[in-house]
Amino acid sequence: MITLERLTKRFGARTAVDDLSAEITAGSVTGFLGPNGAGKSTTMRMILGLDRPTSGRALIGGRPYQELRYPLREVGALLDAKALHPGRRARTHLRALARSHGIPAARVDDVLEMVGLGGVERQRAGTFSLGMSQRLGIAAALIGDPGILLFDEPVNGLDPDGVLWIRTLIRSLAAEGRTVFVSSHLMSEMELMADQLVVIGRGRLIAHAPVAEVIAASSQAAVVVRGPDHERITGLGRHLAAAGARVESEEEGRLLVSGAPIEDVGLAAHRLGVPLFELSSRRASLEQAYMELTADSAQFTAS
Repeated sequence: MITLERLTKRFGARTAVDDLSAEITAGSVTGFLGPNGAGKSTTMRMILGLDRPTSGRALIGGRPYQELRYPLREVGALLDAKALHPGRRARTHLRALARSHGIPAARVDDVLEMVGLGGVERQRAGTFSLGMSQRLGIAAALIGDPGILLFDEPVNGLDPDGVLWIRTLIRSLAAEGRTVFVSSHLMSEMELMADQLVVIGRGRLIAHAPVAEVIAASSQAAVVVRGPDHERITGLGRHLAAAGARVESEEEGRLLVSGAPIEDVGLAAHRLGVPLFELSSRRASLEQAYMELTADSAQFTAS
């Protein structure tokens, strides 16, 4: 588990992370979302002890990163795929990491095959494409078989096969009971990959909830109601609005109802004796929900 307790980081007069509290639990993939400059990378750096919090703390399994005796055995991370010496060969890089933590050399072969770099293990990292570097970074994160993993934009540079591979890998790691914390700007991938979301803007927490709950709260999510009797459909709309739902009349005999589950809408129609041609759910996308959540938090917007 990763625990953030009122985590705050200031750089001079600028507050990058502002009183952020959250628990990232084991057994699920938690997506970490926010606009550019929201504080995501700074938060991950504080979790890994690379930046010192101004106040608050970040804990890994109940302890600060600095107190872990063999960090790679407990937490693996990929923050920057190119953050290694370009002259190092892939195998040499992983062997050095393994030796520093008392990890058997055989584990190097395991992770090279796991990430698909077995055929280029003696190639120098400086010759790797971004996608290959991402795979090597993931191999380094997995070298100690840790229970906690942090990935910052892990699909950057990957081709479609690679994107599918990393999505499958991340979900399988969570299914094994590990804590997986993933930052990304690719909403379509996050919708497929994540179970939970932590959304921040301007350093502050905006939402911490299951993906389905975040999407369901979007104004774009709605129940479509259509029937032959325009007057009765209008009456149903007034009834639902009085109960707290948001109701829009798209055309004669057709409503869009937000803020009420489809079951409640169907029961209301039944009780009022309103005949229906259609009662269906219109699902929002994570991108639509995210844009609504962060509409007031974007720091960099084009004219």
